[in-house]
Amino acid sequence: MSDEKNPKSDPKCGVVAVIGAPNAGKSTLVNQLVGQKVAITSAKAQTTRARLMGIALHGETQIILVDTPGIFAPRRKLDRAMVTSAWEGAEDADAIVLLVDPIKQRRHEMIPLVEALMKRPERKILVLNKVDKAVKEPLLALAQELTDMLAFEEVYFVSALTGDGVDELKDHLVSLMPKGVWHYPEDQVSDASERLLATEITREQLYKQLHEELPYDSAVRPESYTQKKDGSVEVRQQIVVGRESQKPIVLGKGGSMIKSIGEAARKELSEVLGQKVHLFLHVKVDENWAEDKEIFEEMGLDF
Repeated sequence: MSDEKNPKSDPKCGVVAVIGAPNAGKSTLVNQLVGQKVAITSAKAQTTRARLMGIALHGETQIILVDTPGIFAPRRKLDRAMVTSAWEGAEDADAIVLLVDPIKQRRHEMIPLVEALMKRPERKILVLNKVDKAVKEPLLALAQELTDMLAFEEVYFVSALTGDGVDELKDHLVSLMPKGVWHYPEDQVSDASERLLATEITREQLYKQLHEELPYDSAVRPESYTQKKDGSVEVRQQIVVGRESQKPIVLGKGGSMIKSIGEAARKELSEVLGQKVHLFLHVKVDENWAEDKEIFEEMGLDF
């Protein structure tokens, strides 16, 4: 490990897996811990597909945050791959954070998850999210119920959205990290490639702008990512939908929707990369895209 990558005199470095039911706020929490956006967020459940890592720093400590897909009862091949990815993200972690939404709760997914954690050796921390919106008495009752089921090392009440309580959680995670050299350079905040990050940002805009009109069965595929001589980057992507009837929804009247999605994604990607971005999108219909091995690999999932 290069000293340039790790100039600290007494460094610590460890892995924290953030798990929970779909839409509990895992990506938002990871973004808060890192201090900037590294994972896409959406009100739509199951926005996280690939097991992206965020890298948080605190003094001489580097925390590698594994932002896992929500763990749920899988039905399709894609579902099974995502659940497998989530559990793999927790393997060999120095700590597991179980993030719970006390408002929606999703008990049919949350309780089996707690039961599964009973069999795991990692240190476990319970984090109840959305304290800015939750009612106090039911929140405390839920915390008591879960800690009666499993002896969590610590319990934290946070708002991943506003940041309330996140600093205290981060301080505790720092205390759990083992001594060791940093795995990533000081200025790196994620292990996601720029090519993958670009597809994630476009996919987030799909969810934000189409809401419930577009089902979860859609994907964004990278076609090319080309650095130009003028310092800009040209990005070409394919939006894949499962049915012909979904294509005009993505395109919008006169191409207005795909233009809006592209403009928003291009603006955000430009800010993240710190360079001018030329983004080109087109829509393809493929009823069997969720059975395509190549698409799974692009998402970082096992087929």
